[in-house]
Amino acid sequence: MTRSASQTIRTQFRNIDGLNIRFAESEDRTEHALLLNPWPESLFAFEPIWTRLAEHAHLVAIDLPGFGHSERRDELMSPRTMGEFVIRAADSFGLDNPHVVGPDVGTGAALFAAAQHPGRLRSLVVGSGGAAVPIQLGGALKDWVEAPDLDSYRSLDPRQIVASTLGSIERYVLPDSVREDYLSAYEGDRFVESMRYARAYPTDLPILRDLLPKVQTPVQIIAGEHDSAVPPVNAEFLHQRLPNSKLDYLDAGHFTWEDDADRFAALVTSWWDGGYATVGSESPR
Repeated sequence: MTRSASQTIRTQFRNIDGLNIRFAESEDRTEHALLLNPWPESLFAFEPIWTRLAEHAHLVAIDLPGFGHSERRDELMSPRTMGEFVIRAADSFGLDNPHVVGPDVGTGAALFAAAQHPGRLRSLVVGSGGAAVPIQLGGALKDWVEAPDLDSYRSLDPRQIVASTLGSIERYVLPDSVREDYLSAYEGDRFVESMRYARAYPTDLPILRDLLPKVQTPVQIIAGEHDSAVPPVNAEFLHQRLPNSKLDYLDAGHFTWEDDADRFAALVTSWWDGGYATVGSESPR
């Protein structure tokens, strides 16, 4: 078991669907929420908002397979198949009708889970993840998705790639222990192999596009106004197609959950406290 610098998150491992999955859990409450790590981070990305969210719900945060410090299975490295794993993870923790918070790579997985299992999830909080078709990405993420193969990345230092990506965090100062957690999570071939998830966007996002109008689960979309990696058009794409969605922009780039943690936490807790039950596609921008 390891602890963060502030000792608010304590990690453990659990076997889920034959994989060794890292997770952290808060004290039990009436409401339950499953938190999915962003990339190339880990469940410690939720540290700035953990205490505030834990006042409103029992939290279970996981490193998705192949991300953070969880074991990988190649066939799960796509949003569609990861959506099935999200349901299995909820089952493993006995979360019958949880809220799901899935920024970044969690966006596609959470939406596929909701689409393929109607009524299973109470609500979603997503954003900062690729969604638009045609694909609308920028910077290094665009390069990773469009590269003809992964060979050119295998000779690069994964710690340098992750460190460069984390340089897009604008205001939040990563604790040294958390930064090291992120860097060590993708050592060896783990970063290159994790790229397979985003490289599945050209196949999976058109499928998701066609499913979005059928998703009845309420969805809160949170996006950074000046996210250059996943431009706001991705959030608009979701909001226009989901029947029950609310879209909020934060004054931040990609890493909204860290760079605008106070506002991010306020949106999530307000959503959990009843916003999800009244939302409709008419919600203002």
